[in-house]
Amino acid sequence: MAISSKATLDESRLSLFVAGVTDYAIYQLSPEGVINSWNAGAQRFKGYTPEEIIGNHFSLFYTPEDLATSLPARALQTAITEGKFEDEGWRVRKDGSRFWASVVIDPIRDDEGVLIGFVKVTRDITERKQVADALHASEEQFRLLVQGVTDYAIYMLSPEGNISSWNLGAERIKGYKKEEVIGTHFSRFYVPEDAAAKLPANALNTAFATGRFESEGLRIRKDGSRFWAHVVIDPIKNELGTLIGYAKVTRDITERRDATAALQKAQEALFHSQKLESIGKLTGGVAHDFNNLLGVIMNGLLLIRTDNPNPQHFKVLESMERAVNQGATLTRQLLTFARQQPLVQERHDLNRVVGSFESVLRRALTSAVRFDLHLAQTLAPVLIDAQQFEAALLNLIVNAKDATPNGGLITLQTALVTLADAQINELPAGKYVEVSVADTGHGMTPDVVKKAIEPFFTTKPVGKGTGLGLSQVYGLIKQSNGEMTIESDAGSGCSIALYFPALEGHADAQSQQEEIEKVLIVDDQPDILDIAVELFRTLGYEVLSANNGEDAIKILQRTPSIDVLFSDVFMPGISGIELALEARTLQPEIKIVLASGYPDPALRAGHANLNEFDFVAKPYRIAEIVKKLRMA
Repeated sequence: MAISSKATLDESRLSLFVAGVTDYAIYQLSPEGVINSWNAGAQRFKGYTPEEIIGNHFSLFYTPEDLATSLPARALQTAITEGKFEDEGWRVRKDGSRFWASVVIDPIRDDEGVLIGFVKVTRDITERKQVADALHASEEQFRLLVQGVTDYAIYMLSPEGNISSWNLGAERIKGYKKEEVIGTHFSRFYVPEDAAAKLPANALNTAFATGRFESEGLRIRKDGSRFWAHVVIDPIKNELGTLIGYAKVTRDITERRDATAALQKAQEALFHSQKLESIGKLTGGVAHDFNNLLGVIMNGLLLIRTDNPNPQHFKVLESMERAVNQGATLTRQLLTFARQQPLVQERHDLNRVVGSFESVLRRALTSAVRFDLHLAQTLAPVLIDAQQFEAALLNLIVNAKDATPNGGLITLQTALVTLADAQINELPAGKYVEVSVADTGHGMTPDVVKKAIEPFFTTKPVGKGTGLGLSQVYGLIKQSNGEMTIESDAGSGCSIALYFPALEGHADAQSQQEEIEKVLIVDDQPDILDIAVELFRTLGYEVLSANNGEDAIKILQRTPSIDVLFSDVFMPGISGIELALEARTLQPEIKIVLASGYPDPALRAGHANLNEFDFVAKPYRIAEIVKKLRMA
C-alpha cells in the first residue's frame, strides 16, 4: 500500500513538472491523435487554453499545405512503426500566425505493449531558424558572388591540395570545366620546372606556417598556353583551429605585366636616347673644335716642309702628318656619331653597294671565318652616303671578326621589310631596307649592349680599336632617318640590323635612262684587284669583285645579268679558265676576258680552253681592255 502511494506521489510530481514547463509544449494524444492533456508551454506557444484545445485533434496546429499531404496521420504512423517521429516545420497558432517548430512524437504503450496514446513535445525554434536562414542566405549570396566572379579564379583546396570548388573565373582563366578538375591536385596548373622544384607543396606549407602565401609566376591553361599569375593562398581553420583546407585566389596579370614591361622599356629607351643626345652634342662640339686645331697643325706642317726641306726632318714630318690624318679620321667618326658629318646622300640599291664592296669585306676577314652573303632578290632604293655606308659596313664586319677569334660564321644579308608603327624603336610604319650582320662569336651581355654605341666604349684590349666603330654606324643610321638594333647574349653571338627608309622608284636617275653594264672582276692579288676595280669604274661600269673563283661563282649565281667577267687565269682553287666555263653555263650571254702575266702563246699551248676566250696580258692598259671588250 505504501508503494502504491509512493508511485502515485511520483506521478503527481511529474505531472506538476510537465504542466509547469514553459519552454516546451508537452501534451498527450489518444491513439487517434486527440489531445487529452495541455501544459503551460503549449499554451504559451500555441495560444490555446486547456479548455479550448483538449478534445480536439492535434492536426489543428498544421498548415493547410501539410494537411493536404496528410502529414499528421503520417507522423503518428511513423511513431508507431519506427518508435519515434521527429521533424521540423511550420505550425499555426490560435491567432493564425505561424512559427517554426521542432517536433518529437513518441508512442505510449502499456505493460502488455498495447498502444494507449502518444506524447508530443514541441519547441518553438523560430529564432534559431531565422538565424540559420540568414546564415544560409548569406552563405548562398557569398557562394553566388564567388561563383559569379570572372576576373579571379577563386576555389577551395583540401588540406592535401585537392580542388574542392571551382568558380567561373577559374573556368575562364584556366580553361577547365568544374567536373574536369574537382578532386584533382592543384599542382596540375604549375609549369613543369616549378612542379619539379616542389613549389605547390612549398606554397601550402608557407600558407599553413605563416597564415598566408602570395607570389607571382607562370601557370598553364588547359590548352597548354602559359600565363603570368598573381596567387594568394590562405589556410581555412575551424573553431578548434584545425586545418580544413585552403582558399586560393588566382588572377591573370599577363596584360598588366606586359604593359609594365613595355612602359619600363619605353622609359629606358627615352633615357638612353636623351643620354646619347647629350653625348652627341658634347662629342660633336669637341670634334668640331679639334678639327680646327688639326687644321692648324696640318697647315703648319706643310709650311715647315716647304720652308725647311731638310731630308733629315722628312721622317719626323711624315710621322706627324700620319698622326694628324688619324686624328682627322677620329674626328670624322665623332662627327658622324653626333650627326654633324656632312653626308653626300644619293639614291642607291644597297645590293649593288654591298656587292661591289664584297671583296673588301672578305679581305678584312681571316681564313678561319666563313662569310655568307645573302642578298634579297629585289630591294627598294634608299637615300644614303655610299662611302659612309661602306665604312659602317666594314666596321660591323671587323667587329664580327674580332668576336670570332677562333673561327665561326659571319652572315651579311639584305631584305625588304614592312614594319608596324614603333615596331623597331620609334620608326614610323612603312617599308624599310634591312641590312644585318650576324656572327656566331662570344656575344655581349645586356649591360654591354646598352653601352655599345657610346663613343670610346670598347671591350677590346688596350691599343686595339678606338671604340668609335658602332657609334659611327649609329650616327650614320640616325642621320639617314633609320634605326639600328642589337640582339646579343653572352656566348650566343650577335646580330646587328640597320633599317633604312625605302624609297619608291629606281635606285638612281641614270638607271632609268640607260642600263649600266655590270662587270665581275676576279683576282687573288689584292693590289691588282683594287687597280682593276678602279679602271673599270672609270670606264663607267658597275663593279662587282671577288678574290677567288669560289666566291665569284656565288656572285654569278645570285646576281643575274652580269655583262662582263674579267678574271686572272692562275688562282688557288678554281682557275680563271674553270671559272669562265662555269660562268658561260650560268650566264650564256656574258662577255669573258681573261688576264695573266704569262705570255699568251705559252698559255694557249698548255690550256686549249683558253682559245675560247679573249685574253689580255699583264700589265694591261685601259685601251687594251676596251679593245678586248669591243671584240668580245
